[in-house]
Amino acid sequence: MLPSAALLAIATFFIILGHDGRRVAQLLVLFLPAVLWMAWPVRTAGMRQLRRVAVVLLTLAFAADGMVRAYLTETYQSAPDSATVLGALANTNAREMAEYMGMHWHTALLGLAMVLGTGALVWRTTAPADHAGSGPVRPPARWQTITLAVALVICSVAWVSKPWRRLHPLLYWPQLAQSVTALQAQWHDQDERRAQLLQRAQALAPQMTLSGPSTVVLVIADSINRDDMQLYGYSRATTPRLLDMQRRHPEEMLVLRNAWSADASTLPSLNNLFGFGEPDAAQAQHLIAMARTAGYKVWWMSNHDDIAVEQQHARLANVVDMVNRTPGRASASLDGELLDCIQEALADPAERKFIIVHLLGAHPHYRLRFPKGENPFDDEVDSVETQMVTQQRSALVRRHRQEYDAALLYHDFVVAESLRVTQLDAKAQERRAWVYLSDHGQEVGHGENRAGHSPGTEAGYRIPTIVWTNHSRPAASANVAQRPFRADWAGWTVADILGLDWQGEMPERNVLHPQYRWQPPNLPVHALVGGCWLGRQLSR
Repeated sequence: MLPSAALLAIATFFIILGHDGRRVAQLLVLFLPAVLWMAWPVRTAGMRQLRRVAVVLLTLAFAADGMVRAYLTETYQSAPDSATVLGALANTNAREMAEYMGMHWHTALLGLAMVLGTGALVWRTTAPADHAGSGPVRPPARWQTITLAVALVICSVAWVSKPWRRLHPLLYWPQLAQSVTALQAQWHDQDERRAQLLQRAQALAPQMTLSGPSTVVLVIADSINRDDMQLYGYSRATTPRLLDMQRRHPEEMLVLRNAWSADASTLPSLNNLFGFGEPDAAQAQHLIAMARTAGYKVWWMSNHDDIAVEQQHARLANVVDMVNRTPGRASASLDGELLDCIQEALADPAERKFIIVHLLGAHPHYRLRFPKGENPFDDEVDSVETQMVTQQRSALVRRHRQEYDAALLYHDFVVAESLRVTQLDAKAQERRAWVYLSDHGQEVGHGENRAGHSPGTEAGYRIPTIVWTNHSRPAASANVAQRPFRADWAGWTVADILGLDWQGEMPERNVLHPQYRWQPPNLPVHALVGGCWLGRQLSR
């Protein structure tokens, strides 16, 4: 009975690690057959060895399940089948996964060591006694038979119940893989959806409120936390060019000081931005489709190779230029590759141009986001480093912050240059505008001792947002600059800058409009913005 008890204790540890509430009991019931099998007398040595191997493999499956679930809960506050995780898995590839593992190798190594160590422990625990097979096997006692019968009934009920059965690791993870494959297939077949969006926009018939030539450049970054930008008061010189441009054009350049993403990952953030905050509505509209219907020629240029983004958004544009064809977001392709594309689009003779630029920004792995050898913060002992030491951030996280800030310095060059070329060579009476924001933030030792995407901390949502126009607008004032802004409403602001007008327009969601009314998004973080609390306090 000792091997069975030890086996049950090991499984219970990992089940509690990855589950809570009644699911713990459900998983224990699903694991019970292994425990009973281990306790039941087996006559032949071959069968005992087969049982031993099967029990070890099953325990490893439960251990790995618990470890992965615990990691996702602790790091991202997400279950494996959550929209966040499913979207990330469907939108990644082997190279990006390798880069992710390279960034989190210590966590992966620790988890692998625990799982393999568990396997070795179970293998040793389930070793047959020295006298096993030397004599006849006693038939089970009456109480053993009754216990087995009751346990088998309970297990049968558990397997009949789909909500219980689907939690079993041997069923759950293959089904999850199928869900990921199905999601990828959906993204590959978006032609019909794009046609519907264009038809809806045509039916709505947005009108232009502006006359004459108009050019709007929308720059969307990835994983930029405004707290690491010198423009927002950071002590490291990470945005000297943007800071200089803001000082030289204070009346034209609006820096929103309280900008927040409503999502902590790329796909839902872009869906909300282009879907006016309601991408799943029955009659949802898309900003690109609206702009095209109003007479804009639309460019989508990107340093991402991203199936979902390309199919759901980019292919709605008239011109699509994907400069990086290395799968996923793990490429070392630098965002500066897009600067020539921006200039080419600006030189196009179209009267109305809407140019969307999608940057990799500071998406992990951070060291891939700036030219090799160009990290001025490498091992620099400054106020940031000192503060992180005081906060007991690990050496690895402090290293990630140095690389992240170096990525932001290169990012500053790209973003500032995109603004500079937008400001140049405008046609007579041409209205030009430039909008910059990030899809979401990034945790790099700000609130926790780790680096990466972070749905559970403020750092995952704190983003920069900047607006520049060459025409007079009441927006460029201290009052507007201090308004809280949410990126899922950004479509309303960009539509206003494009000069679009349609029935159903909501000026109260346009941060530039006098009727703007702030409503805090429901985020899983606790932060005071604009006199209102964002979301709720996380319980961990």
